[in-house]
Amino acid sequence: MNHPGELIIEPRNGKPADACVIILHGLGADGHDFESLLPALPLPEDAAVRFIFPHAPRLPVTINGGMTMPAWYDIKEMSLDRRIDTPQLMASAERIQALMREQISHGIDSRRIILAGFSQGGAVAYQAALTFEAPLGGLLALSTYFATADSIEPSEANRGLPIEIHHGSFDPVVPESLGKAGYEKVKLLGYPAHYRRYSMAHALCPQQIVDIGRWLSERLAR
Repeated sequence: MNHPGELIIEPRNGKPADACVIILHGLGADGHDFESLLPALPLPEDAAVRFIFPHAPRLPVTINGGMTMPAWYDIKEMSLDRRIDTPQLMASAERIQALMREQISHGIDSRRIILAGFSQGGAVAYQAALTFEAPLGGLLALSTYFATADSIEPSEANRGLPIEIHHGSFDPVVPESLGKAGYEKVKLLGYPAHYRRYSMAHALCPQQIVDIGRWLSERLAR
């Protein structure tokens, strides 16, 4: 799959980055979707975090009548089990892993790389983080589902990866049951996972942004 690159935002305090947070957007959006989140995140003033917002490729999406739009993979059915194009998801996960390797080659410790994903981007983040060959700092799964739960072959390097899962209690796009199923699966696999539920639909809410900032600060504390 061809891809259109990514939006990169360097630390706002001008320091050279010593940590990296990669955030994957949802279906039909692009990397700019979460750009406005940054000023609202309560991170320490001295945090030297590079944020990377990759743009998904444009693909025909079956559930949207075959319309071409930014998508990490095709969704073939909106059934509860979400029949998807798994090879496309795997290709997207491999692209994100290549991006993480690039950050490591630029001097970022792998344990100071956090991968986050919203909705469809979260499904890619699950696969990319849990199969990555170097230990990461954390995985943040937002209003999403664990699409490759039954086929994944986890990397030993990330067996202790902290996973933070957030979901809205009245999400009409990705039912909360799917978010909880992902949480139960990673717990079953032995990961230290934490689940937070918010009174919201398929979105982010102010309290959640505070919680995300706190979690990132804890994960990236020196």
